[in-house]
Amino acid sequence: MSRARILLLNAALGPLDYRVPRGMVVEPGSIVLAPLGPRQLAGVVWEPERMPSDAEVGDNRLRNLVSVYDLPPLSSALRRLIEWTASYYLAPPAAVLRMALASASALDDRRSVIEYRATGMVPERLTPQRAQALERIGERQGLVRELATVAGVSDGVIRGLVKTRAIEAVEVSIDDPFPLPDAAFARPLLTPAQLVAAEAVAGAVEGVGFAPMLLDGVTGSGKTEVYFEGVAAALRAGRQVLVLLPEIALTEPFLRRFEARFGHAPVAWHSGLRQSQRRRAWRAIASGEAKVTVGARSALFLPYPNLALIVVDEAHETSFKQEDGVHYHARDVAVMRASFEGCPVILASATPAIETRQQVALGHYKELKLPGRYGVAQMPEIAAIDLLADPPPRGRWLAPTLVKTIGETLEKSEQALLFLNRRGYAPLTLCRHCGHCFQCPNCTAWMVEHRLVHRLQCHHCGHIIPAPEKCPECGEADSLVAVGPGVERIADEVATLFPDARRAIVTSDTLWSPAKAAEFVGRMEAREIDVVI
Repeated sequence: MSRARILLLNAALGPLDYRVPRGMVVEPGSIVLAPLGPRQLAGVVWEPERMPSDAEVGDNRLRNLVSVYDLPPLSSALRRLIEWTASYYLAPPAAVLRMALASASALDDRRSVIEYRATGMVPERLTPQRAQALERIGERQGLVRELATVAGVSDGVIRGLVKTRAIEAVEVSIDDPFPLPDAAFARPLLTPAQLVAAEAVAGAVEGVGFAPMLLDGVTGSGKTEVYFEGVAAALRAGRQVLVLLPEIALTEPFLRRFEARFGHAPVAWHSGLRQSQRRRAWRAIASGEAKVTVGARSALFLPYPNLALIVVDEAHETSFKQEDGVHYHARDVAVMRASFEGCPVILASATPAIETRQQVALGHYKELKLPGRYGVAQMPEIAAIDLLADPPPRGRWLAPTLVKTIGETLEKSEQALLFLNRRGYAPLTLCRHCGHCFQCPNCTAWMVEHRLVHRLQCHHCGHIIPAPEKCPECGEADSLVAVGPGVERIADEVATLFPDARRAIVTSDTLWSPAKAAEFVGRMEAREIDVVI
């Protein structure tokens, strides 16, 4: 191959042709370094017939490729997925390719990196920014840029703390192998319904072919244990599995459950990983060493060379939709990747999406049903409270019947969950004097009061302002009132009604990382929380 068509990691450019120097060997999928003006960019060799160029030039005008990375080429199936995603979702192919090459540091062949962590020492000159950095960093570890982002300060503040020895450098090995899960580690005893579904899943994995399946089971029916049998079948065959979860907060609890079944945790992939962790995971996946990967929707585009099964857990969740950068629906892209890879895909859900139901009705998807809960667990009793007939007292939001039931639950040393899909303290703040409502200047949505952090925030565009002390319209002080309930307001009411109850507010504001989610789950399992709002 004397010339090669390269798709560079630059969404503004189409494919470009380069000369392959003598002695360099490339093939479709090879990851290369190519010159572009004064810069050098990573790219992937593509088939010319599948990625036409707008303006081909003669061989004498081509520039030489700089090098080929010592990494496995992207598979044909992944390249077809990139093409399909770009075409279907009207995105630049280079932007989709960037999701496959999601760790720039993975292209580097270094064996270790220098990261930083707090030592516990307090510098003599403790500025407000330094104090904020040390408080927010806590026990975190990462590169200077990563710690600065977490702390909300500049790189210079972190480097200053390094000089004062409040933060120390540590060398981290980034190519340690991942332990292999054991398919026979702790095999569960399945119910007859689970066994039928599990045999169907395992048979599809062993059959090696595209097989979309809907695993439809009520909450608590044991869907996870069923598709774990498919994971076990893939492990016995020495192949790879991808499990997609809708929320980063679900990752840590799932990892512990997986480890209890297979002896070792799977490889995790989500936005909360440090750069060194992303590099290690990406290289292990690309080499085939990582047998099971669990992650958010971005894990879908990683370069698995030997994929045997894809699982989309809670497949009905709307959070599988990517709404920034390249817009796509991970559930649908997962089905397409399984089609290109020639492997089964399982959509697990207690409430399948209507699109999935239609595919089952058309005969395109096979349906596996789990109608009952596992073991002696029973479906809960559900009762509706008519707030017109049983209204809360003035200034309160919980109906008397609900308050009574919560009290009875706490008396039995059981836990209660109050769900309200409104973050913050109140969805609207207005002035009693002039009627002014606080609206976002960017999108005119109401500004939501977050009393715990003393600010108003737009939940549409993210605009934030400090909590005002007086009305900006009429200037009247002490005239602002919160209208409507949010989770923080309900938590205050629970604290008033049940002062001895241990409470936890659980939203994306309080559980912003897998570690925070794992901490919350641990407290729930240890019965350290009585009421969750």
